[in-house]
Order: sequence, then C-alpha cells, then structure tokens
Amino acid sequence: MTSPISRHAATVLLGLSLAIASGHAAFAQKKYDTGATDTEIKIGNIVPYSGPASAYGVVGKAMGAVFKKVNDDGGINGRKINFISYDDAYSPPKAVEQARKLIESDEVLLLFGTLGTASNTAIQKYVNGKKVPQLFVATGATKWNDPKNFPWTMGWLPSYQSESRIYAKYLAKEKPAAKIAVLYQNDDMGKDYLKGLKDGFGSDASRIVAEESYEVAEPTVDNHVVRLKSANPDVIIFFTTPKFGAQAIKKIGEMNWKPVTIVSNVSASTATVMRPAGLDNSQGVMSAAYAKDVSDPQWTGDAGIKAFDELLAKYLPEVNRVDASAMTGYNMATTMIEVLRRCGDNLTRENVMKQAASLKQLAQGGLLPGITLTTGPDDFQPIEQLELMQFKGERWQLFGDVISGELSN
Repeated sequence: MTSPISRHAATVLLGLSLAIASGHAAFAQKKYDTGATDTEIKIGNIVPYSGPASAYGVVGKAMGAVFKKVNDDGGINGRKINFISYDDAYSPPKAVEQARKLIESDEVLLLFGTLGTASNTAIQKYVNGKKVPQLFVATGATKWNDPKNFPWTMGWLPSYQSESRIYAKYLAKEKPAAKIAVLYQNDDMGKDYLKGLKDGFGSDASRIVAEESYEVAEPTVDNHVVRLKSANPDVIIFFTTPKFGAQAIKKIGEMNWKPVTIVSNVSASTATVMRPAGLDNSQGVMSAAYAKDVSDPQWTGDAGIKAFDELLAKYLPEVNRVDASAMTGYNMATTMIEVLRRCGDNLTRENVMKQAASLKQLAQGGLLPGITLTTGPDDFQPIEQLELMQFKGERWQLFGDVISGELSN
C-alpha cells in the first residue's frame, strides 16, 4: 500500500515534470506580432498609383508580382504573403490616412516599400510611435538612415546625397571649369540631391551658377528650363521625378540647346522618361545606376535578368520590361523576402528589424555586379554605390567603375 508521503512525492514529481514539459513547449513556440500567423504574413504598402508621380505605380505592381510568385511557390516558411497596397496619389495627407488604415484596420505586421519622400516623412513619427517597421522605404532621402531617432524606419535606395556626390566627383574630374545649373523638386527629395551636389563640390560649390525649384503641382517645368538656359551653363542637372524629367529633357531638345545633361536615377527610366522625352533629345544624357538595365545587351543570358523576365511574363505581362520602376520593385521585394526568410518562426516586429539590420554584402540578381546590400544596428543605408551611365541609341550604357557616394576625407 502506498503511503500518503509517497503519493505526495509522486504528485510533486508529476507536477514538476509537467512544468518542465510546458517550459520546453513554450520555449519552442512560434513568436508572432499582429499581422503574422501560422499561415499568413500581412504586409502594407503605399504607392502613388495616381497623381503627378503615377509612373511609380509600377513599383508597387512589381512588388505584388514578386509576392504572388512566392505564394505560388509555397510562401515563406510555409506562410503566404498578404500584400495590401494602397494609392496615396503622392499626397502626404493621403499617405497618413492610408498608413493608419493599414496599421489600425488591416493590422499589418509591417509597412514595406512605401514610396515618396514627402509621404514617408508624413507617416514616420506615427509609424515609429506604433513601433511598426517602416521597412525599405522607396525613397533615397538621407533621413531614413537615422536608427537612433527612428529605429523602426530603414531606407533601401542609395541616398540622394550619395548619388549627387558621385555627379560632383565626375564633374570635378572631367569638367573642372564647367558652369552648372540645377533644376530640383521643391521638397526633401530635391533639397537632399542639391545638398549632396554642393557637399561634393566643397569649396567649388560656386560653380553652380543657377538654381530653379518647382512644385509637384505645376503642370510643366518648361519655364524653369528656359530661365536656367539664360544663365548660360555648360552643365544642367535635373533632380526630378519622372514626369518632370521627361518634360525637361524634351524642352532642351526643342530649344536646340546642347549642355552636358544629367538626370537623377529616379528619373532615368527608358520607358517613362527617355522615350517620352524623345530618343533624339535623350542622346548623351547621363545618370547613375545600381540595378541592371534589361535593355542592355550585356545582360543577355544573365540569370538575374532571366528570372526577372520570367516573373513579368507570368505575373505582370502588361508592364514594359524596360521600365526601371519594375526592376526597382522587383529588387526591393527580393530583399524583403530574404529578411522574412531569415526571421524563421520569430515573426515579431522587433525581429524583423533585427534581421533587416543584419545584412552583409547581400547580392541580388537584379543589382549590378559589385553592388551589394549591407546594414548594421547603426547603418540603415543598405546600398551606397552606383555606376555612371549615358544614354546612347535606345538604351543606357554603363561606363567607369562602381563609385562610392561617401564624402572623401
């Protein structure tokens, strides 16, 4: 017969065993925040599908196509991506409205690839206050690399200042006596570009003999281009979004003016800028790139371009493959997928940011050779190199070496 003491000891041991087993189970449990489950990961996105920057709508469409393919292939660690993408018409107040809807109503795990400097600026404090990742924003403003003050916001594109410093390096070396005129969008994007150019020139910033800014609400920038010509510059630089870049290049051609012309990377799309401006007007225009140009024959047979083309053919056949915005969306979504894969079953917002801040020389099929993504706890700027290119015939041609946009000591 079992004694009461023995029965009590057995009960204690059983309870202890159950507690240990429960502890092990808890340790092995999957970790989720709002927007993630065993079967789904909700991702929010805001892009201007309408309005003055509607050419960028293709970025969102390409992202959606990548996620569709991932879902068809079984998802990420068995989970399907629920990609919820809204239009803000390039309007900051509308972006705030859409961000609140995504976070409070749709209950997404994170925001990804939200596009536009002004729109992202408008939602940054709100999103950080909610401790929701504002990840890989589709804008190159320098402010996205500020992990101390905004630990939930991370950039993706090379910064506008890095890019414009590369133009300054080129002009200082190849055109040391040239006078320069600048047309820039009157917002954080345009001002960031202009600051980088002036920083790049350093004590020679007085070479910039004329500056004109425009508002995105203006129907045309033709009058600004005419005023810049009156300063008789040797070089003209357009820090614009696609619609205005096409207008500016076209206007130069109509005036039969032949300055050295540079256009920002965000307005270097063959499909939405160079062709609308007119191929004749576009000859010799310069820019900088970090991604492969699908119209460049050197990438014929390239595995990265083949994967991109197969994706468009199946999931986005209506989009022009030479539209650089499609490649941008493709590349950004590829990075996002890699981060989510690395999260495994720990799909907390904190772990998403931790994985995004742990990239080390990540290469992707759509990026130029030698250009990789690297991040760290104090470095939220994944891409920092570009290569110069010039428009010849019907496409861009790369020249020179991959250049860092960092300021020289």
